[in-house]
Amino acid sequence: MAHNPHNPYSLKAAQFCMRCLLTLIAVAAAIAGSFAYLSLDLGQLFSMDAAAGMLRFMLTFFPPELSSAFLAKTAVGMLETLAVSAVGTLCAAVLGFGLALPASGLYGDALRAFARLLLNLLRSIPELVWAALTVLAVGLGPFAGTLALALHTAGVLGRLFAEALENAPRAPARALADAGTPAALVFVYGTLPCVWPQFLAYILYRWENNIRVAAILGFVGAGGLGQMLYFELSLFHLSQACTVIIAMLALAAMVDAASAILRVDRHSQ
Repeated sequence: MAHNPHNPYSLKAAQFCMRCLLTLIAVAAAIAGSFAYLSLDLGQLFSMDAAAGMLRFMLTFFPPELSSAFLAKTAVGMLETLAVSAVGTLCAAVLGFGLALPASGLYGDALRAFARLLLNLLRSIPELVWAALTVLAVGLGPFAGTLALALHTAGVLGRLFAEALENAPRAPARALADAGTPAALVFVYGTLPCVWPQFLAYILYRWENNIRVAAILGFVGAGGLGQMLYFELSLFHLSQACTVIIAMLALAAMVDAASAILRVDRHSQ
């Protein structure tokens, strides 16, 4: 169909396409400028020398350490990492939900702005930085890792929860309110059932992510598999480090499978 200058829809489509083109040009220029500024040479990464060097380094990790004493020690680290991720995610869900209520605007614009500022602050600080701070506050160990995960994840979940509450259907809550139901019960029976499936999906996703992060937090003394890996690598015990890495991969796979099973059960109900 020919472009009609008097057709408002045609004009909007032309303007939209022009914005898309300008956006693509800007993104391409930013990417090209980033490569030029950082002086990235991808040819070195894919060269034969680089591939041979990486292969030689990877082979030094094998065979993994499979002694019963070290496997038992690794199993304890896996349980500690799993506990840190689970408790950290649970605490984050509770704290995030508490901040999501004012952040969604239920208690006025002033509290909404303050709660969103606090959520932005919590999630803008990476977990490793939170772990460095919590280690100074409570000492080395899994407690510091749990606090670090809880603080950062609370900012992420709180923002997601707040957006879900803002976009929740209003009809059920409005019907209950018109019937004279107290405000607290309106929220519990009118709004919360509409957003609970989203809340559960967000919590499971962050738990999957936190199991990987919890394994890394040990590098700053937060316990678990990460602390074991840091210790073994610092002593160049590469066979032991290989076993710890395999344990990390196995733990992440188990959590992914458990999360998938929970999602299937939720959808089948």
